[in-house]
Amino acid sequence: MKTISKKLSLLFSAVIAVLFSTTITTAQTTAAKIKNVVLVHGAFVDGSGWKGVYDILTKKGYRVTIAQIPLTSLQDDAAVVKKALDRQDGAAVLVGHSWGGTVITEVSAHPKVASLVYVTAFQPDNGEATTKWLGTAPALPENGILPPDKDGLVYYDREKFHKGFAADLPHEQAIFMADAQKPIAAASFGTPVTAAAWHNKPSFGIVPTADKSINPIILRNMYQRSGAAVTEIKGASHAVFVSHPKEVADVIIAASR
Repeated sequence: MKTISKKLSLLFSAVIAVLFSTTITTAQTTAAKIKNVVLVHGAFVDGSGWKGVYDILTKKGYRVTIAQIPLTSLQDDAAVVKKALDRQDGAAVLVGHSWGGTVITEVSAHPKVASLVYVTAFQPDNGEATTKWLGTAPALPENGILPPDKDGLVYYDREKFHKGFAADLPHEQAIFMADAQKPIAAASFGTPVTAAAWHNKPSFGIVPTADKSINPIILRNMYQRSGAAVTEIKGASHAVFVSHPKEVADVIIAASR
């Protein structure tokens, strides 16, 4: 009996070891599968600001696509991102900065979206417009978002761009960004999103504590509601994706796992 019991014990141990090994291997394989990243810029900038994040991720073996959205409407912007996702060879981490958060939410139900990263970005729910959140906390005095012009386009005040948008970047770089800015159609902010897959897909939020364009109170409230994994970057500005590429890349890498 003792011999039989010992054999059964050894057999049981062997089975457990195989199952445990298979579980680890499966988890590692799943994590390794998400090597695609799609980056979406926000209002007033273009995709070139992602260069630092792009360099870090590509050196680590990620396939990174930067979606250059036109900022002409939520539908137009979402269409560009959907095309970028269609071209991915598998699951992808979808990342949005500022207005780009609304855009990635709109396309979040795309089957290739594995997780979502909101970089000081709006995270509306289904049926909500960006304007719903803009008024939930006071605008900070450094904020330079101007009223729409006669063509319905919104620009960022050049004189406030450094302090309001990119305070942790050199003045010369901030002024260049101001002079190279892309305006956004004002109607975009009032368009409700039609999907919000952050309810069932992992989401991550980055809060720059010195953001003057979106009050950090708004960011914290949105991310708390969604249950996002939050990373706060002390002293960072709204241009955190430019000024702190490593910290932003680290969050994207965490989302890929």
